[in-house]
Amino acid sequence: MKNMMLLPFALALAACAQNAPAPGPTGATPAANATAAPAPAVADTATLAGYHWRLASATDAGGARIEALFPGADHVLTLDFADGRVSVSGGCNGQGGRYDVGDGGKLEIGRLVSTQMACEAPLMDADTAIAALLAQPQAVHFEEGTPPRLRLVAADGSTTEWIGEATAETRYGGEGETVFMEVAPQRIECHHPIMPDHQCLQVREIRYDDKGVKQPPGEWEAFYGDIEGFEFREGERKVLRLKKFDRPGPVPADASSVAYVLDMVVESALVPADDAP
Repeated sequence: MKNMMLLPFALALAACAQNAPAPGPTGATPAANATAAPAPAVADTATLAGYHWRLASATDAGGARIEALFPGADHVLTLDFADGRVSVSGGCNGQGGRYDVGDGGKLEIGRLVSTQMACEAPLMDADTAIAALLAQPQAVHFEEGTPPRLRLVAADGSTTEWIGEATAETRYGGEGETVFMEVAPQRIECHHPIMPDHQCLQVREIRYDDKGVKQPPGEWEAFYGDIEGFEFREGERKVLRLKKFDRPGPVPADASSVAYVLDMVVESALVPADDAP
């Protein structure tokens, strides 16, 4: 009788042992609701196009730094994505080609077309190294933050990290209007409510017809603001292609409600002082 009374108790203990989770390495029971680490975000074409991507680090499959991608402190490789094309700058030559981001975040870049300038060896080596790297399929991972980061992992295991700088379209919330402006080779005196003895750029509007033929220019006038990305050099006349944006939100009283961003230098020439307007 005593053995018969113990049998149900032994069976109950065995059932509990079968249903108990296996202990972890330290003997602790893993939590039933443990959350797996989130997978890295995958960047789409809109995310890529929203920033200028400047190279921060590059390592090969063994973890060694890829020295050829860093030609010097004054030259940082940069990727720009727009309208289905990627542009590479920062080395000797500008390079560009078609790109596509497929399912699963794979970046595929077509054959890069390059300008044909000759430079010092480090810059030429950087061109060769980045072209070879981008010829491989890249796994793309995006990390939000200030600033955002982009990690590209090539098929051979090489990894590059890029830091994002918002494009003008991202900062101002739109595509902007394309305008052309000629900048005179000398500044002129102009009245500024805050900065005494301020000198303004002297500019005039340039227009082209539907066939790209330049029309008679507008009148010269003082330009009180700044042109983002443009560096004035006295004695140089330049025609600039600009993106014109309306500044969002409240604008300070001493600031313009319009922002101009350099898109391209169309013409550039040295002008003798006597020929200045």
